[in-house]
Amino acid sequence: MVQLTLIGLAVALYAAAVVRVRRRRGTVDWLRAASFGVGVVLLLVGALMPDETFALHMTQHLLIGDLAPLFVVLGLSGPLLRPALAVRPVRALRVLAHPLVALPLWAVDLCVWHVPALFEAAVRHEAVHAVQHLLFFTCGALLWSALLSLLPGPRWFRTPQRLAYLGVMWLVSLSLSQVFLWSSHAYYYDSVSDQRVGGGIMLLEGSVVMLSVLVWLLWDALRTSDEVALSSYR
Repeated sequence: MVQLTLIGLAVALYAAAVVRVRRRRGTVDWLRAASFGVGVVLLLVGALMPDETFALHMTQHLLIGDLAPLFVVLGLSGPLLRPALAVRPVRALRVLAHPLVALPLWAVDLCVWHVPALFEAAVRHEAVHAVQHLLFFTCGALLWSALLSLLPGPRWFRTPQRLAYLGVMWLVSLSLSQVFLWSSHAYYYDSVSDQRVGGGIMLLEGSVVMLSVLVWLLWDALRTSDEVALSSYR
C-alpha cells in the first residue's frame, strides 16, 4: 500500500534525523518526538480506517489532512530539517510554506477534492485516493508550518496576521461544513443524513482545533511580550 510505504519512509527519515541531532547536541527533544509519533499514529488510523460512509470518509480526511499534519509539524524543528533544506530543490519549495501561498493552496485543495466528481473518483480508484490523501496531508503540513513558524517566515507575519490567518482557515472549514449540514441534496453516498453527520463532524473538529490553536497563539504572544518587557528592565 503506497500510503503505508510513505508513512514508513517518513518515520525512518525522522528517526535518522533525531539520531543525527542527538550526536551533535547530546540531547533529544522528546516532546517533539512524541508529537511526531502522535501524528504518525493519526496518519495510520486515517489510512487504515473504513470509509463506507461519508461520515467515516470525513473523519478519515480530518485525521489525514488536519490533525496528523498539525502534530507532525509540532514534532519538527529547524535542526531536524536542516539536511533536507540543504538540498536545492527542497530549499526552493520553501516558498510553498509562505503564509500567502500555503493558505490558498490548502483552501483550494480542500474544496476541489469535495467536488462530487473528484470525490467519487477517489472512492472508486485506489491510486486517486492515495493522491488525494497525499495532497491533503501535504497542504495541511504547509498550512500549519506557516502558521506555527516552523521555519523563519516573513517579518510582517506577527500575532495579528496569524490570528487573521487562523480566522480564514476556520471560515473555509465552516463554509464547507455548512454545505454538508444544510443541503437537501446528497452529493455523496446517496444519503442526506449521512452527509449531515459528516458536516457536523467537520464543524466540531474544526471548531475545537481552531479554538485550541487560538488559545495557544494568544498565550504565546503574551509570553513573548512578557519576555521582552523583562529584558527591557535588565
